[in-house]
Amino acid sequence: HAQALAVADVFRRLVEVFENENSSTDLKQKSQRALKSVLQKCTHYKSLEPLLLTAPPKILKYIVGQFAKILPTNPKARKSFVQSKGLQKLQELKMSGNNDILQYIDVINKKFPPEIVDYYSPNYAEKLLQKIETNDEDDVKE
Repeated sequence: HAQALAVADVFRRLVEVFENENSSTDLKQKSQRALKSVLQKCTHYKSLEPLLLTAPPKILKYIVGQFAKILPTNPKARKSFVQSKGLQKLQELKMSGNNDILQYIDVINKKFPPEIVDYYSPNYAEKLLQKIETNDEDDVKE
């Protein structure tokens, strides 16, 4: 059932209702509960990927939690996750310090080579530049 809802784009619509300032508190709570319930059963990673990039923080924890369940056992999903910028988004979320999802991010990161995780980290370019500067300093000392 969760996959049928995912394919029908119900997740995105529930997120829209949840974020809409004109939605009542009751409707927002019901949409959040519905999302939580269905997302925790959804294994259709192609439907979860776009949500990862657009969902609000209260919903993100459920999406990232599902990826922590799916990615360790599905190489196709891991490849798609990287290609859809999901791994990059996770590294950005990790830097933001959202404690609700840090444990899930660690589980996911362990399923990728450290070089790929580093590459998609927000400060990767700075680290490379520092290495270049360090190498230049070492050359001057010699």
